[in-house]
Amino acid sequence: MAEYLRQHPDIFMTCGEPCFFSSDISHNPEGLVTQKDYLDCFSNAQNEKMIGEKSTLYLPSKKAASEIKNFSPHAKIIIQIRNPVDMLYSLHSGFLRSGEENIINFEKALEAEEDRRKGLRVPKRTVDFPKCLSYSEIPLYTEQIKRYVEVFGWKQIHIVVFNDLVNDTLNTYREVLRFLEVDNQFTPDFKIYNAAYPRRSMLLQIFMKSFWAKKIGRTLLPYTTRRMIGQAISRWNTSKKPRPLMKRYVRKRLQKQFEPEVKRLSKLLNRDLTYWCEEQESVKEYEYA
Repeated sequence: MAEYLRQHPDIFMTCGEPCFFSSDISHNPEGLVTQKDYLDCFSNAQNEKMIGEKSTLYLPSKKAASEIKNFSPHAKIIIQIRNPVDMLYSLHSGFLRSGEENIINFEKALEAEEDRRKGLRVPKRTVDFPKCLSYSEIPLYTEQIKRYVEVFGWKQIHIVVFNDLVNDTLNTYREVLRFLEVDNQFTPDFKIYNAAYPRRSMLLQIFMKSFWAKKIGRTLLPYTTRRMIGQAISRWNTSKKPRPLMKRYVRKRLQKQFEPEVKRLSKLLNRDLTYWCEEQESVKEYEYA
């Protein structure tokens, strides 16, 4: 969705995920420390009607909603949610690609949650935000959305269900444009972004995310140049071999685990999402991340 919004002539979207407002999770992949650093992310904006960014950690963060409100009281909040089971598999894939996760097997990574809550078996790259490796705590959407409703109210919030984006992309996109009050007849190139492909070299990925690589980059290069170089290396380091689908018995176990949460969410949104808990519900992980 962020890539589709970026193509709109009335919208400016930053690259990457600044994660500037999720202070309780204490993870800042772009190395943004001050408000000036954050504002520099928007330095290329011109006369667009809407300026925005996307950071996935803003949803599980318990402080992000209030911090965003203090920074921009009239901000429009877009929350995109997906089947918790698919979301976790995608999250694990993303952490593997970025170097935050070192357990390649998804099921074993789930089994490591209890140890990681105690600070054990946490990769060095992730030591500052081990909460993110407590996978089962991440897609608790009901509580997370309520936090934003309490801070901003429903009028400033738009919910996107990932299945709608996949099955009815154009209309789902145009609903977002109407919410943002920009030209809703614009149609972007609806190609797939962020496909779930693994890294060719985990060592290179870990180095690119390391403290020293970031420190050198911040010292020698402006933000936009760092982003361009980082994206080029990331593209080269991405394999074209897709990740296999989740094992069926793991999916069924997770569907049962998250069924109570899905029912609570359905009630909050006044929309039946319990099909997420049905056995046939699945989105191909090698197509979407």
